[in-house]
Amino acid sequence: MATRSTARKTTEAEAADASSQIDHKAVGARLRDARKARGLTLMQLSEQSGIAVSTISKAERGDIALTYDKFAALAHALQLDFDAIFGRAKRAAASPIEPTFTASGQQMIYDTPNYEYGMLANDLTGKRMVPMRAHVRARKLTDFPDYIRHSGEEFVFLLDGALELRFETGAVFHLKPGDSLYFDSAVGHVYLSTGKKPAEVLVCCVDTDAHRPADAI
Repeated sequence: MATRSTARKTTEAEAADASSQIDHKAVGARLRDARKARGLTLMQLSEQSGIAVSTISKAERGDIALTYDKFAALAHALQLDFDAIFGRAKRAAASPIEPTFTASGQQMIYDTPNYEYGMLANDLTGKRMVPMRAHVRARKLTDFPDYIRHSGEEFVFLLDGALELRFETGAVFHLKPGDSLYFDSAVGHVYLSTGKKPAEVLVCCVDTDAHRPADAI
């Protein structure tokens, strides 16, 4: 039988874990508010973003988690940056970037069926790159409805496990811990874990200037 002290520690740990999870419903509400603020219907946003109406509708309700490529497509169509989607106030353009520390295990988590995204420097707004420490659960190409594509460039460094990067061009790269790969994110790609446990990776995505929102909020 757990003691009162043990029970209290467990409750506190669960609360801390819950607070580190990005709320899918809150994210969905921000997407819905941004769409309505721009006077767009679900169909119009679907046409502008290339994302299915059903997917946008489910995301707005918080019923599903979006992958990075769908986030990027919706952000471009809504003229948003990731900070606004995740509820962060935009840093003033003239403000210098302050060093932003993320303690090990304290990154905000955005969970999807195939990837668990650990958002690094999440408190810093106006970043030109999106750094993440992610766990790759996917193990086969059929785990995905299609290859992932989004504008910009991407860098991945394998921290632990075994990783396969498969591209729609037919190119395949096998990474072991310490290996890295830099590539064009617009080329369809998927990350697959090929070891006994989910691969742990450091990923950095950088959008191209041509696709960055001109008046991101």
